[in-house]
Amino acid sequence: MSLPAIIFDLDGTLVDTAPDLINTLNHILAQENHPPAPETQMRTMISEGARAMLNKGFELAGDKKNADQLDELTRRFIRHYGENICRQSRPFTGVIDSLERLANRGHPLAICTNKTEALAIKLIENLAMQNHFGAIVGCDTLAVKKPHPGHIWGTVEALGRVRNNAIMVGDSENDIKAAKAAGIPVIAVDFGYSTEPVARFNPDAILSRYDDFEQVLAQLL
Repeated sequence: MSLPAIIFDLDGTLVDTAPDLINTLNHILAQENHPPAPETQMRTMISEGARAMLNKGFELAGDKKNADQLDELTRRFIRHYGENICRQSRPFTGVIDSLERLANRGHPLAICTNKTEALAIKLIENLAMQNHFGAIVGCDTLAVKKPHPGHIWGTVEALGRVRNNAIMVGDSENDIKAAKAAGIPVIAVDFGYSTEPVARFNPDAILSRYDDFEQVLAQLL
């Protein structure tokens, strides 16, 4: 059998996007005459998406928004974030070297993210990382998204590979649930944006730094 595809989550797994996402949230809050949201609390909301970040940010400011208001705030968030997507976002230490080593070994690489496809591609292109990936599949690329296993299956198939010959790498409960439902191993990074320690979600392995990625991968293989 050929080497498995490695499917990566994006935010909190490959790239530290928290600064730009939280800056956008605080920009929206400031427009509504609210103070900045606490960074430590908002980092753990990133995996839930822009709408959840906004909901939490306004709740912390004592301003509960209804569904229609959140819809409009989310549109404003995505517009501002798209215009400022790569001000401070950077790949985590060791990511680029690890991707190059995996590609040189023959592993197909892809991104499966709950970010929209357009924003994911824009971010990756701004970071000059696009040549590392055979597919970038966002939350709106398919009819389903993580934690649905179809999001992972669709990503693997976009690489021209079979569903069960892949490994997921992510930082959140959604990533781990999706991989388990898809029937593939999952490596959880412990430096991302999870609301709880990733060990609680029982991944197959935990990665604390990308310098150790090949060792962790070898144990799974």
